[in-house]
Amino acid sequence: MDKQETEASSSQHQEEDQQQEAAEALEINTTHHLTVPHGLTQDEFDSLKHVVTEFHSYRVNSGHCSSLLAQRIQAPLRYVWSVVRRFDKPQTYKHFIKSCSVREDFRMAVGDTRDVNVISGLPAATSTERLDMLDDDRHVTGFSIIGGEHRLRNYKSVTTVHEFDRDGRIWTVVLESYIVDVPEGNTEEDTRLFADTVVRLNLQKLASATEAMSRDHHQTGGGISGGGSELRS
Repeated sequence: MDKQETEASSSQHQEEDQQQEAAEALEINTTHHLTVPHGLTQDEFDSLKHVVTEFHSYRVNSGHCSSLLAQRIQAPLRYVWSVVRRFDKPQTYKHFIKSCSVREDFRMAVGDTRDVNVISGLPAATSTERLDMLDDDRHVTGFSIIGGEHRLRNYKSVTTVHEFDRDGRIWTVVLESYIVDVPEGNTEEDTRLFADTVVRLNLQKLASATEAMSRDHHQTGGGISGGGSELRS
């Protein structure tokens, strides 16, 4: 490589670095930790702020959309987590899913993928999703959409599950956040409204399903499986 080629290559790298620095300068941190999500009390949120900061904070720019939603569930954590952790069975509590399949070597481990078929009528047909995290001790899970026919490009989601035990009452709070690209031709508000609606409906269904599980368990005295072990009250 002669001197001119070397200088041209160096100049190109410098320009790319400057573009990267400019893009990063436009990014800001989300402020999910500053606003109480709908449905939670200030006391509940104050107890969870450190979780929001650790797991539900993102770097966003004008091309991104992010949100944090919460759901209070009148059931112990073990019932809720037993459903949320099942990356291979999202249809248990998620609306709009026709079917979900995983590979034969699926192990419920980080890096595993699932192929989801979406019901007709939505701006999507299929979605290939990767398990990004699954912590049975801290009750944290997350996934990314990495392929498929849909408009939610670079969608990443994190869900955390938290049990409260106060004044003789036990309940669970689920936090779910996401970041996604704003599709061309759409506004950030439109994108957030659509994604928030889907997530909110899913969380409401999760509440209904796990509250029913808890009631049935106490009526029958049965046990459930969650986190790889048999759990009984």
